Amino acid sequence: MSKYHEDVVRLLEYVGGKENIAAVTHCATRMRFVLNDPSLANEKAIDDLTSVKGMFTNAGQFQVIIGNDVSTFYNEFTAYSGIEGVSKEQGKVLAKQNQNPLQRALAVLAEIFTPIIPAIIVGGLILGFRNVLGEIDFNGATIISRSVFWNGVNDFLWLPGEAIFHFLPVGITWSITRKMGTTQILGIILGITLVSPQLLNAYAVPGTAAADIPFWDFGFFQMDKIGYQAQVLPAMLAGFMLAYLEIFFRKRIPEAVSMIFVPLFALLPTIIAAHAVLGPIGWWLGDLISQVVNAGLTSSFSWLFSFIFGMLYSPLVITGLHHMSNAIDMQLIATYTTTNLWPMIALSNIAQGSAVLAIIFLHRGNKKEEQVSIPSTISAYLGVTEPAMFGINLKYVYPFVAAMIGSGFAGMFSNIMGVRANAIGVGGLPGILAINGKEGGGWLAFAAAMAIAIVVPFFLTILFEKQGIFNKNQAVASDKTLTQVGGTSTKTSAETKIEPLYAVGDGQVIPLEEVADPVFSQKMMGDGYALVPESKKVYAPVEGTVTSIFATKHALGLLTKAGAEILIHMGLDTVELKGKPFQILVKEGEQVTPQTLLAEMDLDGVKAAGKATDIIVVMTNTEKMVHLDLATTGSVTASQALGEYIVQ
Repeated sequence: MSKYHEDVVRLLEYVGGKENIAAVTHCATRMRFVLNDPSLANEKAIDDLTSVKGMFTNAGQFQVIIGNDVSTFYNEFTAYSGIEGVSKEQGKVLAKQNQNPLQRALAVLAEIFTPIIPAIIVGGLILGFRNVLGEIDFNGATIISRSVFWNGVNDFLWLPGEAIFHFLPVGITWSITRKMGTTQILGIILGITLVSPQLLNAYAVPGTAAADIPFWDFGFFQMDKIGYQAQVLPAMLAGFMLAYLEIFFRKRIPEAVSMIFVPLFALLPTIIAAHAVLGPIGWWLGDLISQVVNAGLTSSFSWLFSFIFGMLYSPLVITGLHHMSNAIDMQLIATYTTTNLWPMIALSNIAQGSAVLAIIFLHRGNKKEEQVSIPSTISAYLGVTEPAMFGINLKYVYPFVAAMIGSGFAGMFSNIMGVRANAIGVGGLPGILAINGKEGGGWLAFAAAMAIAIVVPFFLTILFEKQGIFNKNQAVASDKTLTQVGGTSTKTSAETKIEPLYAVGDGQVIPLEEVADPVFSQKMMGDGYALVPESKKVYAPVEGTVTSIFATKHALGLLTKAGAEILIHMGLDTVELKGKPFQILVKEGEQVTPQTLLAEMDLDGVKAAGKATDIIVVMTNTEKMVHLDLATTGSVTASQALGEYIVQ
C-alpha cells in the first residue's frame, strides 16, 4: 500500500467524491481543487487528516495544504481517483464557475490593483511622513518652518509622492494590459498621454474658467486639453478599450505586418477616445460615486453609514469586495483631496489585531497557536489582516464578530469627528501618518478612534468566550508537551538536536509573516524565513542532502542530518512559469553545504511575469520542530549565519 493511500481515499470522500471535482492541480505545497459544489467539502474531516496541514478557499479554488511532498500525494490522488489533472491556469479558468458575475468583476478589479498596491503603500508612507514634517504644530511651529534641511527633505519627497499618485493612471493602464495579456508598453504610453505636462492638470481644472481651458482645434470640432492625474475610472475605461482593441486586431491582421498595424490601430483610436469620450465620462462617473459616498459619510445619517461600513469591511475582505474601496478612496482623494473612507479601513485592521490579542491572552500557554496568533496580531496592527482573520478569528468566529463590532464603533467615532486621510495604503496603527491634521478632529480624534478599535474588540472577545456567545465551542488545548527552559521552548520527552540556519543568498531577510502568501505567512507549511533576493544565486540554507527537485524548477527539498525537511521555494506562485526563470545546479541525492550553489533565478524574468521574487525557506516536518531562533534579519549576504533551530 502506498504512503498516502489512506489519506487519499479519505480526501476523495471528504471533498464530495469524484463527481464533485471539476478539476484538480497542485503547486509546490498544496492541492488545488475546483469543486462543483464547495458546500459538500467536509472541512473538519479534511483538517483531521494526517497529511493535511491546513486549507482555505481563494478565487473559487478549494486549496488543501499538503507540504513539499505534494507532488507524490497528487500523483497518488489522481491515480486512485481516475481524475486527470489540469494546469494551474486551466484550474483558474474552471474556478470561475464558482464565482458569480459580481465576483468575477471584482476579481478583475483585484488583479488590476494588486500589482500597484506596493507603490500606493509607499506613497502613503511618504505623504504620511510629509504630514509629520509640514502639518504637526510643535510649540507654535512646524518642523519645516524651523529647519532648512527638513524643509528640503519635505520638498524632495514630493517627487516620489507625485510620481505615485498624480501619475496613477499610468500604473492602472499598464496593469490592465498586463492582466489582459496585451502589450504592456502600449498601456504605459496610453497612461502617459492621460497625464502629459502639455495638458491642464486635473487638480487645476476646478479653479479654471471654462473659457480659459486649453483645447485642440480640429476646425469642425474642439477637444479639451485636460489631464487625468490621480483619476481612476478614466484610466480603467481607456485601459480596457486598448486591450480589447489589440486583441481584436491581433486576430484579423496578418502576422507579417501585425507589429506595425496592431499597435497603431489599437493605441491611436484609444488615445482619441480617451480624451474625447472615455475621459469625460469616467471623470463624471468617478465624481458621482465619490459624491454619493461622501454624502453618505457627511449626511445626518453618517453615524449609521460609518458604523455599517466599519462593521462590514472585514467581511468584504473575505469576499474580495474590499478592492472596490481602493478605487473609491482614490476617487475621493481626486475629488476632495482627502478621503473619509480610508481612516475606517485602518481602524478595521487594528480591530482584527486586537481580537487576536485577546485570544493570545485567553489561550496563553498554547505554544502551537501562538506561532500563528502572535505574528498575526503584529501584521494586523501594521495593516495586513488576512493572517489574523483566516488564521485565528474566523476559526473561532466570536473574535471575528467582536472585531467587527469594535471596528464599527471606531469607524463611527472617526467619521463623526470628521477625520480624513491625505492618502491610502498605510493601514493599522501606522495609518495615523496618513491622517490630515487640519481637517475635522485630526490626529487626536483618530488616536481616540484607535483606542476604541483596541479596547472594544479585546474585551468583547473575552466576554464572548466566557459567555459562549458566537462561540463554535472548539476545544482549546494547551500544548502540554512544551516547557520553558532558559527562555527556549523545548520538548520534555525527547532528545533534541541543534542545527544552524544560513542565508540562501544576498538580499533582505524578512519574517515569514511579511510574505504575501497565507500558506507561508501563517506558517501552515512550517517555520522559517524569507529572503527578498538581490542576486540570482540561490545557496543551500543548511547542510544536508537534496531529496527532491520540482519539475517546474521553482522549488527544492533538502534533508538535514538531524532529520529536518527543508523546502526552498523560489518566488511566489512561480509554478505558473513552468521553470523558465530557473536553472537548477544540483541533482537529487547530492550532498550540499551552505556554500553549495543550488540554483539561479532570473529575477527580472520573475518580475516581468508579475510574480514576487521572495525565496521561502521553511522546515516542513513541523512535528520535529521544537524551536527556531532567527537572530538576524535585514540585509545579509549568501551563506551568512542567521540563527539556529532545534529538532527532535
